[in-house]
Amino acid sequence: MAVNGTQSFAHLLAKCLENEGVKFVFGLPGEENIDIIEALNGSSSIRFILVRHEQAASFMADMYGRVSGKAGVCLATLGPGAINLLLGTADAFTDSAPLVALSAQVGLDRAYKETHQLVDLLSMFKPITKWAAIIETPSALPEMIRKAFKVAQAPRPGSCYISIPEDIERSKVSENLKPLLPSRVYDSAPLESQVERATKILEDAKFPIIVAGHGAARNNAQDALVRLSEKLNIPVATTFMGKGIFPSNHPNFIGTVGFADRDYVNFGFDRSDVIISVGYDLQEFDPVRINRNADKKIIHIAQLPAEVDDHYTVAVGIESSLSVALDQLSNRASPKKELKMDRFGFRMMVQEELESGAKDNSFPLKPQRIVYDTRAALGESDIVLVDTGALKMWMARLYPTFKPNTCLVSNGLSTMAFALPGAIAVKLAFPERKVLASCGDGGFMMNSSELETAMRENIPIVVLIWVDGSYGLIKWEMDNAFGHHSSVDFTNPDFVRYAESFGAKGYQIEKASELLPILKTAFDDDTVSVIACPVDYSENVKLKERI
Repeated sequence: MAVNGTQSFAHLLAKCLENEGVKFVFGLPGEENIDIIEALNGSSSIRFILVRHEQAASFMADMYGRVSGKAGVCLATLGPGAINLLLGTADAFTDSAPLVALSAQVGLDRAYKETHQLVDLLSMFKPITKWAAIIETPSALPEMIRKAFKVAQAPRPGSCYISIPEDIERSKVSENLKPLLPSRVYDSAPLESQVERATKILEDAKFPIIVAGHGAARNNAQDALVRLSEKLNIPVATTFMGKGIFPSNHPNFIGTVGFADRDYVNFGFDRSDVIISVGYDLQEFDPVRINRNADKKIIHIAQLPAEVDDHYTVAVGIESSLSVALDQLSNRASPKKELKMDRFGFRMMVQEELESGAKDNSFPLKPQRIVYDTRAALGESDIVLVDTGALKMWMARLYPTFKPNTCLVSNGLSTMAFALPGAIAVKLAFPERKVLASCGDGGFMMNSSELETAMRENIPIVVLIWVDGSYGLIKWEMDNAFGHHSSVDFTNPDFVRYAESFGAKGYQIEKASELLPILKTAFDDDTVSVIACPVDYSENVKLKERI
């Protein structure tokens, strides 16, 4: 509050966050950030979500930014608390999700010497953020907060970090200091010459194919992408992170690319002579998977220039609003009438593989059965977060999606343990939707304490654990490489009793026919529920044989 023409730094920080439209701050208090916590809890529009581990706070901010398009905010104290924010901050950076991380730091009055809990946080965060800085002048706060959000939410989103020294956090600033108004960013129109060159390439193409990535989802280009594909009759594949940007039930959809070098959909790229890349970020997967011989002509459509790669040599780069560029190509290029999607069986193969799961009553459950029942339990707009592990391979390949950001994976960093805390944040962003965290048992246990957070904050989510008692993906890799595995098996708690100890509901799947009804019951209960489902990962080996 203002005193003698001043206000507290922490109060001004809360006002700056309010000004940015922040609704939630995920974090954990410490001695050095209690003034900020007090100011946030005095805010009329910001809800502070107390977590059980700072890593979970960073995943919550990461996933909130991913689905909302507005920077998620996480907060920690100095030293170990701040260090625990690193993983989710790095995940947001590599997956292009807007995030602003805030942490305390030792005071400037002692930062110049050896002192308790001093580590160089700025040097840690700089490599995993778009911008990182320390506040050394209290009056710089409005400018630095505005810059952090501007940079985090820029055309290629990512994470930013601000370090707040303890003596700065407890200081007073002029009451005349006010938050800076957010600036609007307008999409640019594509260059006429680039659209003309791309049109000429499409006119000459015999078999063009579209790959749509995370950038297309970030830029809400679904409608324009569908218009382009339908008007020109061009098949579309999506990346793992682009799932849903092109509906899985559309006749021009041929599948999801990114799992293996020779998955079904890769053969479609083998036959192509032109690739239209729409919002594809190279960290999603190595472009060699879709351009093995580096002989395709690539039309790069994104908000930023393409990264340099010898298998991603761009013939034409269109850096602009994705929707505008796609519509201009739709209006200028001629349809590829000779292309008949029924000549290519990629999508049908995947569909048959998925439907085989619906009929398979074996126990433990086949991955295909779990994917099929998961899809049956969720509506088109409901959201599943798929943790990293063998289950990501199955869900990313087979799970049908119809809208962007309804099947969320970590692919830039492929981080384990984000799904449970991330589901809490996604449910806060979209309380009207069903939200499912799909986890392996290894990843679940890494952040399982956040079940308490969900219960305490009354955030109803469902957690589906694929139980195999091991780090299944690594076991599979070891068996492929050495013919045996080691150091990958572990024991689990009784997941039903574990969930119930937090006040949540727990379910144990004992036969295949139970999964779908229990999923439906769990969502109807409108509370936190944990479902333990044994999985038969011997299918991993069969999958490798098929592709």
